Amino acid sequence: MAYVNFVNHCYVDTEVEMKEIYTSNHIWTLFENFTLDMARVCSKREKRLADPTLEKYVLTVVLDTINAFFSSPFSENSTSLQTHQTIVVQLLQSTTRLLECPWLQQQHKGSVEACIRTLAMVAKGRAISLPMDLDAHISLLLSSGATCVAAAQRNASHYKTATRAFPRVTPTANQWDYKNIIEKLQDIITALEERLKPLVQAELSVLVDVLHWPELLFLEGSEAYQRCESGGFLSKLIQHTKDLMVSEEKLCVKVLRTLQQMLLKKTKYGDRGNQLRKMLLQNYLQNRKSGSRGDLPDPMGTGLDQDCSAIAATQCRLDKEGATKLVCDLITSTKNEKIFQESIGLAIRLLDGGNTEIQKSFYNLMTSDKKSERFFKVLHDRMKRAQQETKSTVAVNMSDLGSQPHEDREPADPTAKGRVASFSMPGSSSLYSLSPSLRRGHEVGERVQSNEMGMSVLIMQPILRFLQLLCENHNRDLQNFLRCQNNKTNYNLVCETLQFLDIMCGSTTGGLGLLGLYINEDNVGLVIQTLETLTEYCQGPCHENQTCIVTHESNGIDIITALILNDISPLCKYRMDLVLQLKDNASKLLLALMESRHDSENAERILISLRPQELVDVIKKAYLQEEERENSEVSPREVGHNIYILALQLSRHNKQLQHLLKPVKRIQEEEAEGISSMLSLNNKQLSQMLKSSPPVQEEEEDPLAYYENHTSQIEIVRQDRSMEQIVFPVPGICQFLTEETKHRLFTTTEQDEQGSKVSDFFDQSSFLHNEMEWQRKLRSMPLIYWFSRRMTLWGSISFNLAVFINIIIAFFYPYVESTSTGALDSPLIWLLFWILICFSITALFTKRYSIRPLIVALILRSIYYLGIGPTLNILGALNLTNKIVFVVSFVGNRGTFIRGYKAMVMDVEFLYHVGYILTSVLGLFAHELFYSILLFDLIYREETLFNVIKSVTRNGRSILLTALLALILVYLFSIVGFLFLKDDFILEVDPLPGNHSRASPLGMPHGAATFMGTCSGDSIDCVSGVSMPQVLEEDEELDNTERACDTLLMCIVTVMNHGLRNGGGVGDILRKPSKDESLFPARVVYDLLFFFIVIIIVLNLIFGVIIDTFADLRSEKQKKEEILKTTCFICGLERDKFDNKTVSFEEHIKFEHNMWNYLYFIVLVRVKNKTDYTGPESYVAQMIKNKNLDWFPRMRAMSLVSNEGEGEQNEIRILQDKLNSTMKLVSYLTAQLNELKEQMTEQRKRRQRLGFVDVQNCMSR
Repeated sequence: MAYVNFVNHCYVDTEVEMKEIYTSNHIWTLFENFTLDMARVCSKREKRLADPTLEKYVLTVVLDTINAFFSSPFSENSTSLQTHQTIVVQLLQSTTRLLECPWLQQQHKGSVEACIRTLAMVAKGRAISLPMDLDAHISLLLSSGATCVAAAQRNASHYKTATRAFPRVTPTANQWDYKNIIEKLQDIITALEERLKPLVQAELSVLVDVLHWPELLFLEGSEAYQRCESGGFLSKLIQHTKDLMVSEEKLCVKVLRTLQQMLLKKTKYGDRGNQLRKMLLQNYLQNRKSGSRGDLPDPMGTGLDQDCSAIAATQCRLDKEGATKLVCDLITSTKNEKIFQESIGLAIRLLDGGNTEIQKSFYNLMTSDKKSERFFKVLHDRMKRAQQETKSTVAVNMSDLGSQPHEDREPADPTAKGRVASFSMPGSSSLYSLSPSLRRGHEVGERVQSNEMGMSVLIMQPILRFLQLLCENHNRDLQNFLRCQNNKTNYNLVCETLQFLDIMCGSTTGGLGLLGLYINEDNVGLVIQTLETLTEYCQGPCHENQTCIVTHESNGIDIITALILNDISPLCKYRMDLVLQLKDNASKLLLALMESRHDSENAERILISLRPQELVDVIKKAYLQEEERENSEVSPREVGHNIYILALQLSRHNKQLQHLLKPVKRIQEEEAEGISSMLSLNNKQLSQMLKSSPPVQEEEEDPLAYYENHTSQIEIVRQDRSMEQIVFPVPGICQFLTEETKHRLFTTTEQDEQGSKVSDFFDQSSFLHNEMEWQRKLRSMPLIYWFSRRMTLWGSISFNLAVFINIIIAFFYPYVESTSTGALDSPLIWLLFWILICFSITALFTKRYSIRPLIVALILRSIYYLGIGPTLNILGALNLTNKIVFVVSFVGNRGTFIRGYKAMVMDVEFLYHVGYILTSVLGLFAHELFYSILLFDLIYREETLFNVIKSVTRNGRSILLTALLALILVYLFSIVGFLFLKDDFILEVDPLPGNHSRASPLGMPHGAATFMGTCSGDSIDCVSGVSMPQVLEEDEELDNTERACDTLLMCIVTVMNHGLRNGGGVGDILRKPSKDESLFPARVVYDLLFFFIVIIIVLNLIFGVIIDTFADLRSEKQKKEEILKTTCFICGLERDKFDNKTVSFEEHIKFEHNMWNYLYFIVLVRVKNKTDYTGPESYVAQMIKNKNLDWFPRMRAMSLVSNEGEGEQNEIRILQDKLNSTMKLVSYLTAQLNELKEQMTEQRKRRQRLGFVDVQNCMSR
């Protein structure tokens, strides 16, 4: 009693406002205790409680305190009253129940009624919804209060009976009718809201569209049309908005909200809403001609989302018309809280997406007009006010409500019918309650919402978001500007943000280890936003802001590390997703503090607050939480991955953490290697024990091993030519890159003129990314994926079947179907069959020759039983089916068909496989000899044979031109032969058997033998002096020769055919001339010229080109293999550069410059949201966009640079040690000289004194 009286007189019943009592939670805790005390007093309504002290306490002290608090003028401005509506309702119920107690004396009824009247007025003024029966009871009490009081003064006994009987009997008759009316009205309002809300939003969206294109309201070509088209309307509207700040504040707020709607994505309004939009747009924007404004999106209002580029264009348009200047003026000038909120909201919408043009406008506006001091003073004061209010209201939440899971918190009454119907205007942040009653569950939710957070604290979230967007995309100028404005008074918002985080997390109260009692579901969003803003301050990197945060006097770093290490309980029990998001942002902030720093100061400061073992435990715990929260929006495994990357960065400066991050398997391998290296293991049992399989408990995947396998690092070259190491998580899509693609890319990537493979590698990165996307999609098609995974197997089967088919054709073609069966009916076949069976069984066990012997045995068996023809048909059908499966696998692996028909036609490999299928079809249905073409598949499969063919095709132009020169020379020699040596072109021929008709040299037919036979049959002598044997002999001689140069075409064919194929040239097949002939010298010159020019020079030129090409290909292949083995793919450094270095060449290409890690990083930059980029990622993304490859290291590696730096540092250290020793020696010698000098001075003074004494003695004598 004394304590409550003390609180009442010291904090409530005062002339000066005591803010602590109206903003803190303690008074409401006291009121809750009041309700419990009043419930105890009213527990027995018919008789008094046995405790008179408690009764006196309730009827005097409690009622006076309640009446004084709620009737105080200072409570009207209290923001905590709105968040504690439930307690007000409970107080009303308790006082009403107290009034109905029959033992209540008349002298106390006045104070109870006064208390009820005060609470009822407060509930009415604050729009606190009351239960229906309580509302009706209080209404009657207030209406009849004055009459009842007057009657009580005249007749106390009559007043008692009236107050007992009237409230209980009279209202009961109409109570349920009143309740039914309210419920039905509530249902009507809910139905109207559901029906009309999309229509209202559609109407407001039409207003926004009109603001986008106001010129369409006027006739085309008119002055108003031209002014609106040039932006005059928006410019005037924005200028008018600033004037409204003074005169019409509500209208100013509405205009600001409408401007924000112009920068939002359109929502879907349903069919009725879209029809309304279409009708209104046709009415208002009817001037729009088809095709006249192609940039008007969604003209009929189907409610589709705006493109990000369109929003960015609208942002720039509003900025051009003065929206940025309006925001700055309103923030610096307004004193209205609503206008300030909407101004910050408009600024956020203008900057959303990291629009660099808007950032530049803000920066130029604040630096050119010297308004930044006033602007930053407003923000600084807001931050200070929020810090002060947070510091005064922050309290440890010890209630049972916070310790229970979210679903156990005072569940709503399922039988209650009156739901809260709220009607919200688009763009409006306020909800207008249309229900006179609230369910208990909603009351609890309202009570929890904004707990202990006033408006000055709540406004901090949009302010911090605004500051974050100012620095988005690592705007270095604004990052530094927020820290130092170079004004007369500088406001360091970076430090103020850190200080705000420090206060929010309760560091000032000494509760660093009790974060869960300060961070709850209501303020965790504000804490997360603060972390994101601090992160954006530092990324880029901005070394000044990093140093500013790390060296700040507050406990900011300790708070951030505590957020990672500690469980935020009880929040983690029912909102683990918020806790994970909090830890994720805290880890990103610590990574931003160490970003692109070559010193270890920041890392060492962070390590002071981090305990390595606890950090590793957090990583493992996050990994194991993935199974518990599979459907969560925030993946615990991704959060653990970010913390792992943080630990990996810190492990460079902490050996203990470096050892703890090693997976268990790798530690065991290192220990086993150490034992085996120290011991010579002659004992076989001990050797087997050391090489035994790991125990059963290690079969589960180690979290550290998982994170190690999914984390990579690369080295990049920054703009200032300094090198930096980046550690990043490998995107999940990268696991779908096939080994075949890796091998093909590694072996076929070509070097550029400077000997670098990076250019070709970068050009193929887009194709590789698309292949990853297709492979991931392929996993959703199990059948195609099963075939695609075995593409190499199908190719081997096709080639082997083609070989078996051609062997059968070569041995048995032609075959006759009627006699083909049993063609191999011989005991040797059976012996060969069983030998092959035994050999195939042995081969299956040894796994050396695969199953080919078994297939050969089955083919022999099939030929024996079925015949050659059916066996060929079976093998041909199998080959065709297998090749179709191979093409499906090929298309599945490459994703050819999803790239369109043009890509399929341009894909040479795809066309080759289609030709293979067509050839198989021809061999199966047309003729068996078509199968011989399939053997050319050997060229496709074997790289060596392909190089042989390539030796001809690579320099095909040179070979063709040389062959054309040979053809020209043959043509010239043919002309000379036709003109001068026609009779020398007589060739011996071999006629076909039975064909005796030959052309004579004169072109006349010879039928001497037939003619002679006819004459003999007619008994006529036709010989005419020529004997028969002689005629036959001449005929035979004529039949074996013929002229070959009677026409120029015959000469060309003869010279080309016989001249090029004979080693001596065309002279070997011409007639042998006599030396006495006149053309003998010409014939010799002709033969020799053809031999030297055509045979010796031209043909050898062709052979030389082919041989040189083949030699070049072979040397290139050897050189390529040598480069692949001894040269780094990325930087081009050779193996010998790493001799006697701390890092070997194998470690360099595996960890430092792994080519696949660079590909993964390129994919990461492409799939990641650009607003989430770190500084190095943003730099690389810009370089990729510009197709600039300078970020790849060339002939450089950080390990070599560090080794050289260490050598230089060692030399400097040695020189410094020598210099120090020399300085010490000089100092020692200097000290000795000074000592000697002092001794000599002392001796001189002593001598002078002795001399003076001697002189005096002499004078005295």
